[in-house]
Amino acid sequence: MGRRVLAVLAAVVVALIGVVAVVLYANGADARAVAGQQPKTVFVAQQLVPAGTSAADAVAKGLMAPTQIAAKGVPAGALSTVDDLTGKLVALTDIAPGEFVVAGRFGITPVGQKVIQVPDGQVAISLTLSDPARVGAFVTPGSHIVIYDTYAAAASAGPSDPKAAAGGKQTRVLLDDVLVIAMGSATLTPPANGAAQVVGALVTVALPPATAAKLVHGIQTGTLYAGLRGTDTKADLAQIVSDATLFAK
Repeated sequence: MGRRVLAVLAAVVVALIGVVAVVLYANGADARAVAGQQPKTVFVAQQLVPAGTSAADAVAKGLMAPTQIAAKGVPAGALSTVDDLTGKLVALTDIAPGEFVVAGRFGITPVGQKVIQVPDGQVAISLTLSDPARVGAFVTPGSHIVIYDTYAAAASAGPSDPKAAAGGKQTRVLLDDVLVIAMGSATLTPPANGAAQVVGALVTVALPPATAAKLVHGIQTGTLYAGLRGTDTKADLAQIVSDATLFAK
């Protein structure tokens, strides 16, 4: 009789253990399911993020944006934040629109031999501009800029030109809509006559061959200054500002 009681008690204990295990597993599964549905923030490319674009610039220009998705759908290594550290990293390769942005897509230097994309039928030209002449750090790959040229009036204006002032300078729009495809590292302009070195940065633009020739000539003969174009900006290509007309109404 005692053995039967012990056997029944043992069966009851085993059954209780089984019930508890099932309940615990079910609760754990529910918790895992709920956790899997919890929203997590990841970055998704909204537009093409060109290689060489910093993470901070990509966010500032709307090329990629934070998006909330279910935790179970977050890809491994997904980029969830862009802070002071990650914001300085650059895209190692182009990131296509719609891609979940993985942190590993950003690093210090773009990989591969071809780190800029030159549009078909155009050529890439680099010029050195100081920080003010490139609108501080606001000109980035994908920006459109206006390039102004300041040159010696006597070298370009005929004697009958009323706007020319002997020995003076003139400024006019050289190119009114130029696509920036890359920003290079800082360079130093060699000092003249012991003057202090001038810090500048390389700005690489894409132009049709004929227009590129104008830019090369301007680089060699004048002083160039860039302006960041706004939407529907209309530049007056005929306007000439000289020493004589600077303060004219």
